[in-house]
Amino acid sequence: MKLIYTVISVFIVQLCSAQVFYADDFIKMVRSNHPLAKQAQIGVQKAQADLLSAKGGFDPLIGMDASRKTFDGKNYYFYTNPEIKIPTWIGADIKAGIENNGGQLLSSEISAGQTSYLGVSLPVAKGLLLDKRRATLQQARVLREQSEQEQLNAVNNLLFDAYQSYWQWAGRYQLYRIYSRFVGIAQDRFRLIKIGFENGERASVDTIEALTQVQQFQLSQNEALLQLTNSTLELSNYLWDEKDSVALLSPSLIPDTTGFSKFVLMPDEQAIVQQALTFNPQLRIYDFKLNALEIERKLKQQNLLPSINLKANLLNKGYNVFKGWNSALFQNNYAWGIDFKLPIFIREGRGEYKKSVLKIKETNYELSLKRRETENKLRSYLNETKQLQQQVIISEQAYKNFQAILNAEYLKFRNGESSLFLINSRENKVIETAEKLVGLRIKYLKSRYAIDWSAGLLR
Repeated sequence: MKLIYTVISVFIVQLCSAQVFYADDFIKMVRSNHPLAKQAQIGVQKAQADLLSAKGGFDPLIGMDASRKTFDGKNYYFYTNPEIKIPTWIGADIKAGIENNGGQLLSSEISAGQTSYLGVSLPVAKGLLLDKRRATLQQARVLREQSEQEQLNAVNNLLFDAYQSYWQWAGRYQLYRIYSRFVGIAQDRFRLIKIGFENGERASVDTIEALTQVQQFQLSQNEALLQLTNSTLELSNYLWDEKDSVALLSPSLIPDTTGFSKFVLMPDEQAIVQQALTFNPQLRIYDFKLNALEIERKLKQQNLLPSINLKANLLNKGYNVFKGWNSALFQNNYAWGIDFKLPIFIREGRGEYKKSVLKIKETNYELSLKRRETENKLRSYLNETKQLQQQVIISEQAYKNFQAILNAEYLKFRNGESSLFLINSRENKVIETAEKLVGLRIKYLKSRYAIDWSAGLLR
């Protein structure tokens, strides 16, 4: 018992020098420093890195093919062919290069000496409107925006859990204060009754009854202290500093009891439902998924077309490909070709395209279900919060009435018109009502913040 009294005494001393740790300051700390919030930011950075990688498909490419062969004193061949290739957004590849070729056994298809060329490769069917390179870039942009919504969703969930932990802590603190107040009242009454017994004015049974009430309140106070300590530890799970180290909750910090006792402004039902259906990150994630799937569908649709690639190069002697540009084009000094491929049954293309269409259909069903669930969950929390608010008001009135009855009983007891039994009964009723009131306030605040959470508005 001495150890319990010591712990409680230390805790009371700490409360005397306490500072209020407001919910807004707590949430700001969680949003800035919690590992889950930072992990969500990394997801956005990874998506940005993927976008940068996808842009690499349009990077100009510089290459060079150089080789030489001599054997038994004979110069078979030598090639020196640098080239630059520039991909374009329309699907065409522009190529330009110079060649310096020679040797006794040079291939007949290769021009000897110094030449230059400027050419283009263009798909005219499959790949004309969309190809893998452009689809990858488009999807990377969509996924970057999707990652931002995933970050908002992760922060929304994190802050909702943090708010619940904070108001649970505030409620446990309120209960501890209530029990501590009644412990003090019961102890003062026990001392007075004990003095009255020593003076022969009170029966011994009165001291026992008074002491029993003190002990009951002390047990409740001890249990409340244990719950407060545990809720403080739970709250500490959300506290981190700028250096990613655990931040311990100072014993001098107490919750905002004023905010705990107030009602939070209720939003307009239709407005917040519409806001949730429009801006909830969980729903917007599906929108971006559908955008990415639509890009995939368009890409798969290209597989239903034949592959026709046209190639054309302007050629010239020397390293100036534009020499003689004014002469008639495509009469001399050119090379061109066509590449045609088409699967006879196109079964692979048709199968892939059908799967892409079914994926979109499946995701649309998921989105419809998620929108319905979100709206119903939001309306449910709105109804629950309204009912809890009414219950809190009724409970507050009941608490005030029972407190008034108790105060009147105290007055009767001092005038000798009441008994310890009635005093104890009145006090127990006040404490019982206070416990219900604190529990209702905790439920109300959790439900109120659940409205913003279900709407995806905790940022």
